[in-house]
Amino acid sequence: MTGVFLQARLDSTRLPRKALMPLGRKPLILHAMESLKKIPVEIHALLTDQASAHTLSPLARRAGFQLFTGSPLDVLDRFCAALTVFPATTIIRATGDNPLVSWEMATALLEEHHKLDADYSAFFGLPLGCGVEIVRSECLLRARSESSDPYDHEHVTPYLYRSPQIFTLHRPLAPAQFRSRFSLTVDTPNDFERLTSVFAALYTGSPIRLETLMNWIRAKEHSAGE
Repeated sequence: MTGVFLQARLDSTRLPRKALMPLGRKPLILHAMESLKKIPVEIHALLTDQASAHTLSPLARRAGFQLFTGSPLDVLDRFCAALTVFPATTIIRATGDNPLVSWEMATALLEEHHKLDADYSAFFGLPLGCGVEIVRSECLLRARSESSDPYDHEHVTPYLYRSPQIFTLHRPLAPAQFRSRFSLTVDTPNDFERLTSVFAALYTGSPIRLETLMNWIRAKEHSAGE
């Protein structure tokens, strides 16, 4: 069984409540959920903390996501605890500050992940904010039990990809047509302004396809280079 686990909470220090900020007349996090909902898996869950749950719950229901509340700071523990409710053997990990996460690349990566029987998979080279990580659930449980490093617990997967001697890693380059250093994640007010421009230009009511997004990025890069 495979599950999309989307992590989000509302008390960001650099951009508080960014998950609720409006893009294309919808809250930012709703765009992430609508894209991730297109991945054909059995579970779609929003993982948050108790303080954020009341506000995010209606958005999760609207997108067809189930809600789980766990540790606000130990996100690795939040993921592992969610497995007691959503017993996925494979987790697609996504974050709520990426409204342009690509369901197309996530679906392609999931196929490779299963074909290679990998413990951890992620594309290199996609625009920042378009990718996901895919992990074997038992490996996250092992990371929680073996690592006491706060960084591993805050960021969920570093123990896996920093331990190639233990885990089978699949970290391929993204297809050439989808590679860019352009940032589409939202961490600061400037990031949000950038995403506002993207949605004003491209959003028509449904998740923006990666090919459409890349055409926009190429045009911006070409214009900047003139």
